[in-house]
Amino acid sequence: MSDAYRASGVDLDAKERLVGLLKAVGAKATRDEVMDGIGGFGGLFRLQGYRDPVLVAGADGVGTKLLVAQEVGRMDGVGQDVVAMVANDVLCQGAEMLFFLDYVGVGRLIPEEVATVVSGVARACSEIGAALLGGETAELPDLFPTGALDLVGFGVGAVERDRVLRGSDAVPGDILIGLPSDGVHSNGFSLVRRILREQGLSLAQRHGLDAPLGEALLRPTHLYGPEVLPALQGGAVRGISHITGGGIVGNLPRMLPEGCGARLDRTAWAVPPELALLLEVGSIEPDQAARIFNMGLGLVLAVQPAAVDKTLAAVRGAGGKPRVVGEVVRGEGVQL
Repeated sequence: MSDAYRASGVDLDAKERLVGLLKAVGAKATRDEVMDGIGGFGGLFRLQGYRDPVLVAGADGVGTKLLVAQEVGRMDGVGQDVVAMVANDVLCQGAEMLFFLDYVGVGRLIPEEVATVVSGVARACSEIGAALLGGETAELPDLFPTGALDLVGFGVGAVERDRVLRGSDAVPGDILIGLPSDGVHSNGFSLVRRILREQGLSLAQRHGLDAPLGEALLRPTHLYGPEVLPALQGGAVRGISHITGGGIVGNLPRMLPEGCGARLDRTAWAVPPELALLLEVGSIEPDQAARIFNMGLGLVLAVQPAAVDKTLAAVRGAGGKPRVVGEVVRGEGVQL
């Protein structure tokens, strides 16, 4: 029967080989609350250490950045991308990530390739103290062409009820602190790839950058939890925005109550060089780009004015120091 299934495009022997590889990978990203390892029909996690916990769940994917990774031949960083996209979202409610699950869909299963991707997931989970509780790999030859791979993640975090950030606490006069991104992160790659095609830019060349363009674009999404969670203990941070799909303009308002907007100083931070290159050669206007990309800010905190210096000292940003980038104002939307 397995030969018949293989003739249909699904290799059960490859799936079994992958399961063996992933058990070892998953053992590197665990927590004391995990009751069993990877391999069961469901992952078991015993919640403990909270007085009045609220669970915070998130899901996201890497998107068409995967196509750039495959073209460059570097799949080791996309695992961190998928973890960070979920964990940073969960962080916006003030929660620490407890456990994570991944989904990998492929046209043809190559166990070693998938194990490389999931090893990156496990490393990222370990970095933020989360357990890789399980996942799913599906070989779907009629849905994905040979060589195609999709990567999605699901995560659950927890926060004490009286520490939940709900997007309603910020007030006019609060200061916005920006934490730099590690680059483009994992959004806007459909436009990135269009610019690459239309302008004939080689991913293997530097184009004046400090690394080949492909390598610069594949820098993984930064994991902000270890930097930010300690700064939340004093209650001075009143909102967090993860700058993902929708860019600065689309995401900053999500951490603000009705009647409040954000005013930003564009000169307060730098656009990543690889993104600046693409925007220039692609003739993308700054206001349009701010609706698509993070523009160099991976996370933005709304902080009580009296706690700005303390918060700046408590957090650090990837690729440079966190800095004051603006303030919360009366009104709606984002002023740049």
